[in-house]
Amino acid sequence: MWRPDRSVRGPDRPSYRDIDPLNRVFAEAFTDRYSRDGLVGVRVPQLNPLVWRYAIDDAGGGAMVWRDAEGHLVAFNMVHRSGSEGWMGPLAVRPDRQGEGLGSLMVRTGIDWLRAQGARTIGLETMPRTVDNIGFYSRIGLVPGHLTVTLVHDVARRAPATAVESLGVGPRTAERIEECRRLVDELLPGVDFTREIELTRDLAIGDTTLVRDGAALAGFALWHSTPLAAGRPKDELRVLKLVARDGAALDRLLEALPAAAAQERVGRLAIRCQTEFAAAYLRLVGRGYRVHWTDLRMILDGAPQRAPRAGVVMSNWEI
Repeated sequence: MWRPDRSVRGPDRPSYRDIDPLNRVFAEAFTDRYSRDGLVGVRVPQLNPLVWRYAIDDAGGGAMVWRDAEGHLVAFNMVHRSGSEGWMGPLAVRPDRQGEGLGSLMVRTGIDWLRAQGARTIGLETMPRTVDNIGFYSRIGLVPGHLTVTLVHDVARRAPATAVESLGVGPRTAERIEECRRLVDELLPGVDFTREIELTRDLAIGDTTLVRDGAALAGFALWHSTPLAAGRPKDELRVLKLVARDGAALDRLLEALPAAAAQERVGRLAIRCQTEFAAAYLRLVGRGYRVHWTDLRMILDGAPQRAPRAGVVMSNWEI
């Protein structure tokens, strides 16, 4: 009796030509996931191709896809490393190929790659309500940790009243990027956001806002303002990395970011705050930020997340 060929090959490294099939698998898989969680009728849109370019370039050698016998994309895992911090996302398996062990293979392959790259923290984020995912990742050795809470705040679209320092252009750009690297390494040795900062600037999808204590860099926020979903207008400034030496620096960042959003002519500011930073979380709530979404951070046993020596180092494990 003839049987279809269910074999897969990979991982291969995707190119920009794979963005369309990546988008189809992404939308189909996450729409199916929401449906099985009881959110029937929710349709997950495809991502902005520029966001995929950022994900592929940021992952580099950790960008992995698997294909079926006919060469069609069936699964992907974008595995990222920021110095010693490693994480996976997004990752998905085409609904018709789920339940065959491919998801487990993808995650284990990502873990092996991160270990080989020297990552000391390894993890990912998933939806807290999705108990199937939590159980699946737990069987691979990932342990539930803190929540990452997306908090949003409406901002005026009018021109900002105060100047905001950013990376800018010219000879000082490299100097400012190096300042950011040194600040992160001071607070959380080994972690490095340089590649994300440079990619964001090169793709023109966002910028990095800086605040100072005198001449010294006291904090920065890397953000994207390009639309996340394909075909949507630009309406939000999303903070991906937020680093502050202390509470005073965090307050100055929270005052500068609405001005950056106004410069981008967007009406909303979103910050993904890990709940390990309880004081920062309460600062945001006290400033009128409201809870919009939650994700559960899961950490590989034996590859724990480290706390900064001081201040806050918020690192978004999503694109």
